[in-house]
Amino acid sequence: MFQHITTHIFLTVLMYIFIFLSMRIMGKREIGKLSVFDLTISIMIAEIGVFVIEDIERPIYDGFVPMATLVLIQVIVAQLSLKSRKLRLMVDGKPSILISDGKLHRGEMRRQRYNIDDLLLQLRGQNIVSPADVEFAILETSGQLTVIEKNKGVTSSNQSGNSSTSAEQKQKQKNKQDQKKKGDQEASAESNDSNDSNDSNDSSNQEDSGSVQLPKHKIRYEGLPIPLIMDGKVQDRNLEMIGKNRFWLRTQIRQKGVSDFRDVFLCSVDHKGELYIAPINPN
Repeated sequence: MFQHITTHIFLTVLMYIFIFLSMRIMGKREIGKLSVFDLTISIMIAEIGVFVIEDIERPIYDGFVPMATLVLIQVIVAQLSLKSRKLRLMVDGKPSILISDGKLHRGEMRRQRYNIDDLLLQLRGQNIVSPADVEFAILETSGQLTVIEKNKGVTSSNQSGNSSTSAEQKQKQKNKQDQKKKGDQEASAESNDSNDSNDSNDSSNQEDSGSVQLPKHKIRYEGLPIPLIMDGKVQDRNLEMIGKNRFWLRTQIRQKGVSDFRDVFLCSVDHKGELYIAPINPN
C-alpha cells in the first residue's frame, strides 16, 4: 500500500517536471493567446501525463516518448513558421475583419461562428456602445477582438494589460461622459417644461432630422443602444419599451433603403433617437 502511494507521488512529480519543461521549451505564450495548434499540443501532453500517472504498471517511457515527440513537432513547426508565412497562415490562420467603417460583415461572422450577441458583448466591454463608432473590429487568430474606434486609438478585448488605451485617456473619456450626462439631464429638464406645447412640432421635426423622439422615462440606460432587430427578427419587447410598433419600425428601415425586417442584420436606437441599421446584404 505504501509503495503504491509512493509510486503515484513519484510519477506525479516526474510528470509535473517534464510537462513544465515541455511548456518552457515550447516558448513563452499567454494561455489566452495560444493558437489552435499550440493548444492541441498542450492538451495532448496533459492527457498523456494523466495516463502515465493512472497506470503505474505501464513503463514511464510509454509516456515520455509521445510527449517528447509532440514537443519536437511543436518546436519544428514554430521554427519553420518563422521563415514561411504560408505555413504560419496554414497553422495559425489569419485575422478576420468583422466590422469596417461601422458596417458589419455578416458573412465573415458566419464563417467564424461569431454571433451578434458575442460581438456586442465584446464592444460593450471596451466602452463602445454602437458598431457605428467602430472603424475596424478584427478577430485575431487567438480569439482576441481588436477594435479601432473612429478618430480614436486601438482597444483590445484582452484584459491582461495589453490595451493601448491609457489610464489618462480613460479618465478623460469618463469626464466627458459625466459632462455629457449632466448636459443631457439639464436638457431633459428643460424639455420636460416645454413638452406640452411642442408635441406637434417634435413630430414634424423628427422626419426632417432622421432621429426618433423616445420617451426618456422609459430609457433606463442612456449610454446603451436598444436593439430593435437582431438577425432579421424584431425585438417586440424593446419596441414596447420605447412606445413604438412594427409599423413605425418598418417605416424607419424603408427610409434607410431596406424593405423587409428579414433583410436587417442589426437595427438599434440610442437614447438620442438615432437609428443604426446594418443590412444583411449591404450594397
